[in-house]
Amino acid sequence: MNQTTTTPLSNIRTDVVGSLLRPAHLKQAYAQRDEGKISEEELHRIEDDAIRDAVRLQESLGLDVITDGEYRRLNFQDSFAASVSGFAARHVDLSFMESLSREGKPLQRWDPYHVADGAAILQRRPVSQKLRLTRNLPLEEYRFVSAVAQKPAKVTLVGPDRITQRFDYQNSKSVYWSTEDFVADVVRIEREMIRSLIDAGCRYVQIDAPSYTAYVDAPSLDEMKERGEDPMKNLMRSIKADNEILRLFDGVTFGIHLCRGNQRSMWHREGSYDAIAEALFGGLQHHRFLLEYDSPRAGTFEALRFVPKGKVVVLGLVSTKVPGLETVDDLKSRIDRASKYLPLEQLAISPQCGFASDVVGNLISEDDQRRKLEVVVETARQVWGTP
Repeated sequence: MNQTTTTPLSNIRTDVVGSLLRPAHLKQAYAQRDEGKISEEELHRIEDDAIRDAVRLQESLGLDVITDGEYRRLNFQDSFAASVSGFAARHVDLSFMESLSREGKPLQRWDPYHVADGAAILQRRPVSQKLRLTRNLPLEEYRFVSAVAQKPAKVTLVGPDRITQRFDYQNSKSVYWSTEDFVADVVRIEREMIRSLIDAGCRYVQIDAPSYTAYVDAPSLDEMKERGEDPMKNLMRSIKADNEILRLFDGVTFGIHLCRGNQRSMWHREGSYDAIAEALFGGLQHHRFLLEYDSPRAGTFEALRFVPKGKVVVLGLVSTKVPGLETVDDLKSRIDRASKYLPLEQLAISPQCGFASDVVGNLISEDDQRRKLEVVVETARQVWGTP
């Protein structure tokens, strides 16, 4: 049974972004399901056992909040794509997900969406009919993980900005007369999903919004302009949509995660937060900003000066892309530098992203993953005196 923490979830000092490396036997089960060698029910039982192990790992390390590792998803964006009907999308399986990153090189820029025939959200796709909620995958995930966890469990849900950036409006005009019309449906559906999560007892919802960094990434900005879009108009529309999602949901902590892409130890965007920091941090109404800060691509901590009082920035200082282990002393030094722009009581620490944004996972081992989560907890203990 899920137990409450003595610290409000909005103020906890350790966090996890969402995904964990899929164990080898779970990947094998996906392949066997795709080949018809095991049933969906058998795969589900294997997922259950893997999630129990993931929960035990996180709780044993002393993390303040845990996730199910996103073990029921092939990609983090399945939180929406697998929950709705309406996209004109192909079937996605393990082999397709593996094909997306096959030609890329670790620690280099990679955008598979230009070279692969994708599914809903993964690539700019048209819709064949109005979007409709057909299942609530995050709710299914929460019901199970909350039943087997002692610590509070968070749920991750891809945000409207990411969904909209992968929406092919030009070829969907017979269904949605404008992008704003499409966004309104996304917001309506996500509010319905979150309402059900809250009713089930969930008290921490994280919105995954990696596409916000498109507004500081030169190639991404060029693509928007080539499509005849106004990037600043897109940005403000997305901030408004993100705020509408959480409107009037009291008693729930909302976090929002911003990164620059994370797939098989590759990245998709670069650029500091500075150019959009005032609009983003001043405009978004979420309680926690989970920010990627593990490499020079993220820029300096200066942008944090725009974060309002009462908000918490979760510094993603620990890389999920490389096996090398950060030291507590180095992490403490970086937190000290960040505290020059935002008070220590408004800071927390986490890995910079998930360890496996899709089923392939980053090029590190499960032991690397465990040690990185350990250093997050130990750093928080030394900086904030957490138990």
